[in-house]
Amino acid sequence: MPADHVDWLRREGRIVIVGASLAGLRAAETLRAEGFTGELTLIGDEPYEPYDRPPLSKSVLLGMASPRHTELPHRREIDAKWRLGVPATGLDLTAKRVRLADGDEVEYDRLLIATGVRARPWPKEDEARLGGVCLLRTRDDAADLYQRLKAGPRRVFIIGAGFAGSEVASACREMGLPVTVAERAGAPLVGALGGVIGAVAADLQTENGVDLRTRVTVTGLEGDSAGRVRAVHLSDESSVEADVVVVSLGSVRNTEWLTGSGLGAGPRGIACDAGCRAFDFRGIITDDVFVAGDVARSPHALFGYQFLSLEHWGNAVSQAQTAAHNMICHGADRRPHLWMPAFWSSMFGVNIKSVGVPPMGDQIMITQGSLAERRFVGVYGHQGRMVAAVTFDNTRWLEFYQRQIERGAPFPVEFPTVDRRPEGRQPVDADFPDPSLPTHGPMVTLSGYSPADQQLLFHPARH
Repeated sequence: MPADHVDWLRREGRIVIVGASLAGLRAAETLRAEGFTGELTLIGDEPYEPYDRPPLSKSVLLGMASPRHTELPHRREIDAKWRLGVPATGLDLTAKRVRLADGDEVEYDRLLIATGVRARPWPKEDEARLGGVCLLRTRDDAADLYQRLKAGPRRVFIIGAGFAGSEVASACREMGLPVTVAERAGAPLVGALGGVIGAVAADLQTENGVDLRTRVTVTGLEGDSAGRVRAVHLSDESSVEADVVVVSLGSVRNTEWLTGSGLGAGPRGIACDAGCRAFDFRGIITDDVFVAGDVARSPHALFGYQFLSLEHWGNAVSQAQTAAHNMICHGADRRPHLWMPAFWSSMFGVNIKSVGVPPMGDQIMITQGSLAERRFVGVYGHQGRMVAAVTFDNTRWLEFYQRQIERGAPFPVEFPTVDRRPEGRQPVDADFPDPSLPTHGPMVTLSGYSPADQQLLFHPARH
């Protein structure tokens, strides 16, 4: 691209960010910090400026924070036009226009897509509309669920024991509410961390009073005459009376509005290169469209250049900053997005953190601590190298293992570690579920090598 065009873009160009999200806000701030003085527009489907989502399933549900007080701080003035409460409905790559639900169109010279994900709804629409059937993704979802929990339901039923479902179960028990959790796999968290760690999570839930039902699916939700949920029916022919049901079946990437646009967008997200430039459906890089955050699929050098989709707070920030930098710089100054996947959660009094890509691992070693004591480090291996680590209440070692992953350290682990018990001296099968089966658990999704690959099968009715 000619240098004079880039200079013009920085001074007078029009940049549109679709997604008034964490990634969208951090990208806008980075653009201004790096000298962009043109017109900046942020488009969001919710009526709110960007807010923080992790507190929604933790402190908000416990009444320790108001949903209204989760707004993300602005680290600098961004001087932007905000188009809030109006979803994007289409994209014309040739004319460089974003179509909005109110019929308006917004022109751009550079576009950043940061539309993220939404909660996967209960697939039976009539049952999903019953009073007391809840999702938890947005600020409004959290406010509604908090009020229902505060009212003291007889029982809360949670469909799905991934991280979000498990965090809600933890909040319910902290509030003293009876809670049942149903999970189609053999234990909680298996999609994200595998069965070895899932067994620890299962014990953690049951010892804290959760009625955990595994290897079952929900076949139906039953309502009363007033249209409120009253019972949940399971595949083992049992039923559980409940007046609040939380559907926690994972997420859906917000890409439908791009249908027919020509971008390489589908159920797995929007494919982009390591510099955050979007691919079209032919696998050719676009120059004017960039992607960041949960909706992005990008290749990662540390993990065999497979495309990764990361639902991580830190990834959204890092990728947004990289995308913004690359949008307004000369080609030689572009930089790759190589953020190390990292995730944390807190439930039932235990702090869980991971680095790397656990679902890529086929074996695991407990290198420090003890599963029985729920204070340990687990290291995942794939094809003779370390690809991830997870800690339960043992965060101080995580930075060390991150460095090991970054340098491609061998697996099984060769170095001696303190406090390694006999159980961790040999690797064992990490016990991840069959990736071809529907699962809501992974926070990291390995999605192959092809930027144009849109094939993904999901059968939510089988949950």
